[in-house]
Amino acid sequence: MGISLKPQHLNRYRQISWLLVKYGRSDLAKETGLEETLTAEERVRPREAAKADELAADLEKLGPTFVKLGQLLSTRVELLPRPYLDALARLQDKVEPFGFAEVEKIVTSELGVRTSKAFSDFESKPIASASLGQVHLAHLRDGRPVAVKVQRPDIREQMVEDLDALGEIAEFLDNHTEFGQRYQFTRMLEELRKSLMRELDYRQEAHNLAAFREQLKDFTHIVVPAPIADYSTSRVLTMEYVSGVKITEMSPLTRMDFDGEMLAGELFRAYLNQILVEGFFHADPHPGNVSLTSDHRIALLDLGMVGRIMPRLQEDLLQLLLAISEGHGEDAAQIAIKIGQPRREFDQTEFTRRISEIIGQQKTATVEQMQVGRLVLEVTRCAADCQIRVPPELTMLGKTLLNLDQVGRALAPQFDPNASIRRNAAQILQQRVLKSLSPGNLFSGVLELK
Repeated sequence: MGISLKPQHLNRYRQISWLLVKYGRSDLAKETGLEETLTAEERVRPREAAKADELAADLEKLGPTFVKLGQLLSTRVELLPRPYLDALARLQDKVEPFGFAEVEKIVTSELGVRTSKAFSDFESKPIASASLGQVHLAHLRDGRPVAVKVQRPDIREQMVEDLDALGEIAEFLDNHTEFGQRYQFTRMLEELRKSLMRELDYRQEAHNLAAFREQLKDFTHIVVPAPIADYSTSRVLTMEYVSGVKITEMSPLTRMDFDGEMLAGELFRAYLNQILVEGFFHADPHPGNVSLTSDHRIALLDLGMVGRIMPRLQEDLLQLLLAISEGHGEDAAQIAIKIGQPRREFDQTEFTRRISEIIGQQKTATVEQMQVGRLVLEVTRCAADCQIRVPPELTMLGKTLLNLDQVGRALAPQFDPNASIRRNAAQILQQRVLKSLSPGNLFSGVLELK
C-alpha cells in the first residue's frame, strides 16, 4: 500500500523517487509507491555511490522549495552523515533574475502606482537575485536611495504545490514506516512550511527589520536597514539602501583598514543577546548576508528568517554554551539530556562518554579550528544517535552559530568564539535578570502560576 498519487504532482513524485533511489533509499520509494513513477532504468541504483555535493546540486535543480528543504536538512544532524550536512549547509539560491517587465507589473500591482511615479528612478538590473525574489536599487521622490525587493512571479503557488506533494510523502512515512516514526517528517515539513510562508510575506520581514533595529540600537557598529512602510506590501519590500561590500568579497587591503577583532566580538555579543536575552534572533547570518559599510560597520541583510526561544530554554542553552566553551563534556551531556527528551532505549553512560570525547577534542584545536556552532550540532547529532529527541531550537541555534563562526573568521581569522561566550556570560545573566523583572514578564509569570 502506497500513497494515492495525485495527477498534478506526478512529475514531482518522479523527481523525489529518483532522488531516493540515487541516494540509497529505494526501499522508501518502493514502500510509498513512488517507484511506480520511474522507468525500469531509473529504478536501478547507480553503481557508484552518489557524492554529497551531488545531492546539493540535485536539490538546486529541483527549485527553491527543495533548496530550502536542503538547508533545513543541513540542521538535522541525526538524519545525514556529516559530508552531506556540510554540502547542504552550502546550498545557495542560484537562480537567474526575472525580467524587468515582470518587476514593473508586480510593483505597480502591489503599490497601486507605476514605478515611474512611485520612484524618481528604478534600476532595471537587479543588484541581487535569489529563489524567492530579487533586489533593485531605486530612489524615492525625496532623493533617498532604497533597495526594493520584489517577489518572484508565481513562487508562492509553486511552493504550496511542492509542499503538498512532500506532505503526502511525509505523512505516509510517519504512519507506515519505522524510519518515519523515528524522525517525524510531518513535523519537519510543517516547520518548513511555516518558515517559507513567513519568508514569502514581506510585511513580516519589514516587521523584523524594525524589531532588529530597535533591538540592536546599542550596538553602534551594527546597522540594519530601515523598512519604508508606505512602499512595502506582502510581495514588495522597500528598505533603506545600505552600501557596502560583502565580507566574503573583501580585498586584503580592505581588511587592513578596520578592527576585525572588535567587529567580530560585537557581532557575536549582539547575537548572544538576541538568542539568550531577547529570545528573538536572526537565524540566517551566513556570510552572504553580512556586509562591511564604508564607515566600517557591519550591515545585516535579508532578515526574513528568524528564530524564537522561550525563556526556560534560554537558561539551559546558556549553560550548554558555557559548558562547551569551557570544555566540560560531562556538564554539557547533562544539560543536553535536560533539554531533550530521552527515549526508553537511551544509554546515558554511552552518551556522556561520546559528548565528553567531542568536547574534549577542542582542547587541542587551534583558534582557527574552533567552531562553537559545529560543536552544538555535533552534540545534537550525538543526542539523536543515542535516542534523545532534540528540540528544533537547538539545531537552529547550532546552524546560526556555525554561520557566525564563519562570519567572525572572515572578519578576524584569530577570533575565538568560545572566549567570547565566557567573556559575555556574566553580562547576559545580568540582562536576563533585568528582563525577567520587567512588568510584562512579571505579569506573564503570574499568569503561568494560576
